[in-house]
Amino acid sequence: MSQNLIEKIAQNFAVDLKQGTRVHQGDFLFISPQHILTHDNTGAVINKFLTIGAKHIHNPRQPMFALDHNVQDTGIDNLQKYAAIEVFAHEMGVDFYPAGRGIGHQIMCEEGYAWPGTLVLASDSHANMYGGLGALGTPVVRTDAAAIWATGQTWWQIPPVACVELRGALRPGVSGKDVIITLAGLFNGDEVLNHALEFTGNGVASLSIDQRLTIANMTTEWGALAGVFPIDNLTFDWLEARAVVLERRGLSGISSDATAVDGESPRLNFGAISKLKHSAPYADPDAYYAKTLSLDLSTVEPHIAGPDSVKIISPAKTLEMENLKIQKAYLLSCVNSRANDLSEAARIIKGQKVAKVARDVEFYIAAASSEVQAESETRGDWQILLDAGAIPLPPGCGPCIGLGVGLLGESEVGISATNRNFKGRMGARSARTYLASPAVVTASAVAGKMVSPFDYSGDHPQGEIKLNTQKTHNAHDIDILEGFPQKLSGKILFCHQDNLNTDGIFPGKYTYIDTFTPEQQAAVVMENYDSDFTGLVNSGDFLVGGFNFGTGSSREQAATALKYCGLALVIAGSFSETFKRNAINNGFLALQAPDLVRDLLDYFGRDKLTMATDIEATIHFSNSSIDYNGKTYPLSSVGIDAQTLFLSEGLENWVKERLT
Repeated sequence: MSQNLIEKIAQNFAVDLKQGTRVHQGDFLFISPQHILTHDNTGAVINKFLTIGAKHIHNPRQPMFALDHNVQDTGIDNLQKYAAIEVFAHEMGVDFYPAGRGIGHQIMCEEGYAWPGTLVLASDSHANMYGGLGALGTPVVRTDAAAIWATGQTWWQIPPVACVELRGALRPGVSGKDVIITLAGLFNGDEVLNHALEFTGNGVASLSIDQRLTIANMTTEWGALAGVFPIDNLTFDWLEARAVVLERRGLSGISSDATAVDGESPRLNFGAISKLKHSAPYADPDAYYAKTLSLDLSTVEPHIAGPDSVKIISPAKTLEMENLKIQKAYLLSCVNSRANDLSEAARIIKGQKVAKVARDVEFYIAAASSEVQAESETRGDWQILLDAGAIPLPPGCGPCIGLGVGLLGESEVGISATNRNFKGRMGARSARTYLASPAVVTASAVAGKMVSPFDYSGDHPQGEIKLNTQKTHNAHDIDILEGFPQKLSGKILFCHQDNLNTDGIFPGKYTYIDTFTPEQQAAVVMENYDSDFTGLVNSGDFLVGGFNFGTGSSREQAATALKYCGLALVIAGSFSETFKRNAINNGFLALQAPDLVRDLLDYFGRDKLTMATDIEATIHFSNSSIDYNGKTYPLSSVGIDAQTLFLSEGLENWVKERLT
């Protein structure tokens, strides 16, 4: 059967596949990624790494550490934390980039870790950004990072893959940021939630690599797990230009092993680029996609997202007429603070009658990396922004994640070129945050209110969506490992709520009580959703939830508390990917059966938060189905790799077994 680009990359980085196996959407795999980034959370991953008994990193060339989140904090505790991470990196021989070098995702691209056609992970949700270079970038949780350090491997389930067809070309002044804001606002009904995306169409060739990186980065906020562009001549040109920079610089890292002989980068060099030109993977012409979304780029114009949501969008010109005053503006973060973004901001400044930031506005700027800032200074753009009154911050994350100076105060309004505008993320919860392109943000900082520097009419962007029918292929039974059940029976406990979040499952007030026992977790499970829940659970029950089950924070107790209260497993219409990873990492199966969920909802309705159906269901793992009330429903498959994790009772135990 043919494969799309996501499936081809996953195939190439899968471990221990049976000969002749071709992987597809929905398959569980053990994977060995090319690289994995951790940032300030490296300290937490170190603790997990040591807890599972690991003493050496399996492949020191696989991880990369970059300190970027809390770089403005010069307090003793943070400095000691940073120093400990640096010492660990040198002891283990891992490439290390200190605070001030820049945002980890930008460094991953600049230094060739995010290599086209490879699988590249990060313990951070914006790993999607690597897709701008044709790499399959996707996030994992800290337990996965520790497992990769210790064994070189973790697991992944290939998500549904959607095709995003971009047609035509952008009009002058319209940016990649406008494209992704438009996509997130136009298709704002979870159409791509927990999907991997492949960008195709004749419009792709007109988008620069910087624009692609911006679009790929914010597929995270759109709800996707990856957003990958094809590898083309623009990719090769960008790599060759970058190779020249690295060649002139001579060194590519801090640790001695980061640099190959003669000062050439061991990752991004002309030999590697030449090889890539002959070996880059591409989607098969008849590859299957779960759905196809299309957007006419010529109908996109500058938009502003918000307040407090990326799914609420308005043409910038429309908001300009509403005279919305701002107190702060931001040009920073991994999505929009590259050299070309700073150049666009400088161009906007020079085009104003009064080239100064408005008196009542604070305009904060930070480059994505020290190299970006150096290039911006060489171009003269950085000085133009400073002369206009912009406030510089060090290369790093900062206000984007609510750290350091420049945060939004009570009831303030901010416009930002960052990627997230969740309520309270960049300061006070009473503040309102809007997202826009560097051009719109800069023009607004000068005007003191939201404006557009471009004269577009406010036309509606043109796009459509089409669901695709799965192409038939030969069905096959799933091999069952010794010790794993051929089938499993249990009574269904139905919780109808869609988007049931981790606070509903396991209250946040207990999250950081390190001494909380499994029994205590079980006692408070679903406390914020249904106080009667624990009294309805019987050992061995199947919990069936709604769609996007487990959304919200990354706390793993949302999964372990359900396991500890006696449930055999959880079934849902769909899951938050982070919840699913936490569940499987703890040996708790999370399976999808959307048709079953819909039928339960039709029959039981929403009158009760939790319905003890008292009807037994039987799962047949060998053919991925579940029998319930006289009907058989398809169920997501549990392949050999997922069975292995279940039999080991989770990823940490699997790692310990391999280490011993």
